[in-house]
Amino acid sequence: MSLTVERVPGEARQAQDPGLRHRLAERGIDRQLLLLVPAVLFVVLLFLYPFLYGLQLSFAPDEGGPLASYQAFFSDPYQSGTIWITLKLALPAALINVLASVPIAYRMRGSFRGKRLLTIILVVPITLGTVLTAQGLLNYLGPAGWFNKILMTLGLIDDPVRLVNNYWGVFFSLVITGFPFAFLLILSYLSGIDPTLERAAATLGADWRQRFRHITLPLLAPGLATTFCLAFVLAFSVFPSAVLVGNPAGETRVLALAAYQAAYEQYDYSLASAIAMVMGAVELIVIGVVLLWRSRLYTGSTGGKG
Repeated sequence: MSLTVERVPGEARQAQDPGLRHRLAERGIDRQLLLLVPAVLFVVLLFLYPFLYGLQLSFAPDEGGPLASYQAFFSDPYQSGTIWITLKLALPAALINVLASVPIAYRMRGSFRGKRLLTIILVVPITLGTVLTAQGLLNYLGPAGWFNKILMTLGLIDDPVRLVNNYWGVFFSLVITGFPFAFLLILSYLSGIDPTLERAAATLGADWRQRFRHITLPLLAPGLATTFCLAFVLAFSVFPSAVLVGNPAGETRVLALAAYQAAYEQYDYSLASAIAMVMGAVELIVIGVVLLWRSRLYTGSTGGKG
């Protein structure tokens, strides 16, 4: 009798466990979630904790109230002007990278001879890095560079054109280094659009312009918005280029450089953290506007082949 009494709870637990596991699985909770633990720890240790620490530090200046560092930043035109300088660099660079990637990726999504070689050439700047790109720009576009020498030899100019150590040097660097990322992302999105949709439109008499405008572009809109956001964040955090091929004391004094100078030249870590927080807030505002535009432009599936 005692054996029967002891087996009943065990049998009940065995009968309940599958039901409990089933209910948890319906809510997306199973043992596979344990695989997320390393990723969660990585995010917490390398992103969330530094962010929260920096946020707390921005409200803890050595002198004044909690908002003293933010007041010091926005009340100084030399400091607050870095917001517009950074936007003036990042927004056009990201937009050009996305717009230039679309026609090239649209043509390269098909199969043709030399596609691999052309793809390698387009993504080579990824391997160069910011420093080598800056060195190449100085050698090619500098006052004594090949570009100015050719123009002066042809008699097109009398004095060298100033294309480095100013706004344009940093802008060219951002375009060169950011294009491969935008191109690869746009190519992946275009490859995911079902080609039968365009073939069906072609059988109805639509030319390539109409197919691109009414089919490909609406389906590509979410990818364009995402690519622009990533390209913008990459360009907005510019730092080495602003120093190497820009004018870090004037027209290319970006937010990242201002934060660096506040932390390691003025040793005002609260002000540096405040600048970093402003930098993140501006990025979130731009990304929010782009994602809002995406949601209003097109909602639905992307027509993927899978």
